[in-house]
Order: sequence, then structure tokens, then C-alpha cells
Amino acid sequence: MSINKKTFILYVRNFIFGAEDSLVSTVGMLAGIASAGVAQKEIVISGVVLICVEAFSMSVGTFLSERTTEESSPNYEQQKSSSLLASIIMFASYFICGLIPLFPYLAFNVERAFWWSVVASFLALFVLGFISAKILKTHILKNSLRMMIIGGLAIGFGVLVGIFLK
Repeated sequence: MSINKKTFILYVRNFIFGAEDSLVSTVGMLAGIASAGVAQKEIVISGVVLICVEAFSMSVGTFLSERTTEESSPNYEQQKSSSLLASIIMFASYFICGLIPLFPYLAFNVERAFWWSVVASFLALFVLGFISAKILKTHILKNSLRMMIIGGLAIGFGVLVGIFLK
């Protein structure tokens, strides 16, 4: 089965979006509530709920937006729909990448897990930037650093909100 370039880009875009959003949202939320002094069990439960709900929500949003866009095309009936696979890619990338910042809270105490979660997420953002640059044949270092820095700002925002609410 071969896919055209436009469909391939759609799938890559959904993978990148799901992975980045999951890393940033999950670590931001976990770091925020850990900074607020919430117990480890509640941090883990909150993380699991966030990952499951958001993976499904992002997947549904992807399906609905892609399907609506497809249906607006004049040749919708003749073209093969890519919205279902795009939504599955979104779900999988969000769910899997959400486990990266959550795992340290399963393995370490909250203080240590906080730092491991943040560091792991920064590294994962850098790797995501690297992989997406390789796939899309863009500037590797620029893309990797941009992904890590901009994602890192969102992580910092989550920590600041948690500290403020403490």
C-alpha cells in the first residue's frame, strides 16, 4: 500500500502533534501538581487519567477535523479517507509519549521523579525534533532545539502554576 506525499505529511504531522502535546501537557501537569505538594499516588492517578482522556480526546478531534476537511473536498467520494488512520496515529503518539514523563513517578519518590520527568521530557522533545527533521528533511539541530526550547517553556509554565497554587 503506497500513500501519497500529502497523506504522509498528514500522518507525520499528527504523530508530531500528539507526541509533543503529550510530552508537554503531561510533564507540565505532573510537575505542576508535584510542585503543589500533592502525594505520589494522586500524581500517578492524575497522570494516567490525563494521558488516557487526552489521547482519546486528541484522537477524536483529529478524526472530526480531518473528516470534515475531507468532506469539504469536491472529490470526497472518489478519494480514500485518511482521517481514521490519522486519528489512530494521534492516539498512539499521545498515549505512548505521555508515559515518558509519568514513568519516573512510578519508579522514584516525588522529588527525584520531578527532575527525572522534566529531564526525560526535554530529551524526548529534542529526539522528537530530531526524528521529525530527519523524516521531513529539514534542519536537524534547529528543529531539535526549537522543539525542546518551546516545549520547555510550556513545561516551565506548568511548574510555575503549581508553585503559585501551592
